[in-house]
Amino acid sequence: MTREDLRRQGEATRQRLFRDAAAHEPNGFGTLLTEALHGAIWNRPGLAITDRMLCTLAALAVWPRLRQLRRHIGAALDLGLSAEAVREVLVQAGLYAGFSAAEETLALMAEVLAERNLPPPPDPPTDASLDELAERGHALMHEVHGERSRQGYAAPDNPVTYALYELAIQYGYGEIWFRPGLERRQRALVAVAAFTALRLPEQARRFGQAALNLGASRTEVIEAIVQTAPHSGFPPALNVLNALSDVLR
Repeated sequence: MTREDLRRQGEATRQRLFRDAAAHEPNGFGTLLTEALHGAIWNRPGLAITDRMLCTLAALAVWPRLRQLRRHIGAALDLGLSAEAVREVLVQAGLYAGFSAAEETLALMAEVLAERNLPPPPDPPTDASLDELAERGHALMHEVHGERSRQGYAAPDNPVTYALYELAIQYGYGEIWFRPGLERRQRALVAVAAFTALRLPEQARRFGQAALNLGASRTEVIEAIVQTAPHSGFPPALNVLNALSDVLR
């Protein structure tokens, strides 16, 4: 494949993703975006375009990069992703990057939906007790992480980390991972992308293995990481790929 091929392929992808693609092409940078981002990375085999979009939203939401996130929320809806699925990526990213980030990104999503005269997704159920959140959170942790669910900062006999981690189990695993809108395989890929963007290879490695446990393929995990590179940097993506290389070889 030549650069001209990538350019044509990228232009077709940009037009598919963005209604006003030409209006957002930076002077002197558009060719690189068209070739490397939309021509090469968005067209790599091994990960569905909707899953690529979920990973892109996660990478943009953890900082957050609101201008690009606005465009990609619209593109996600145009690709057929539900507003509920988009919301859940932003909520999950907020668990990793901070709830203040989620407040900003969810407000942005509300603006995009209002511009399109689309209703907000319904609120998820919140009737589980704290004991129920803890019970199902612990069960999901074991399903997702296996023996690693009791190691490192997750070790239940560490009173220092458990001062916070018990809350993470209740509201992270017990609440957020049970909300409708995303499959668990997708949530694991969102976690991989978010932790890659946040430059946290240890956590990305943990959830890369979790994604495999939940039915994602080796290639899908690799591509979830690769997808973040143009949005949050090639070095963080390469660091995570290196951290996961023994698992994914």
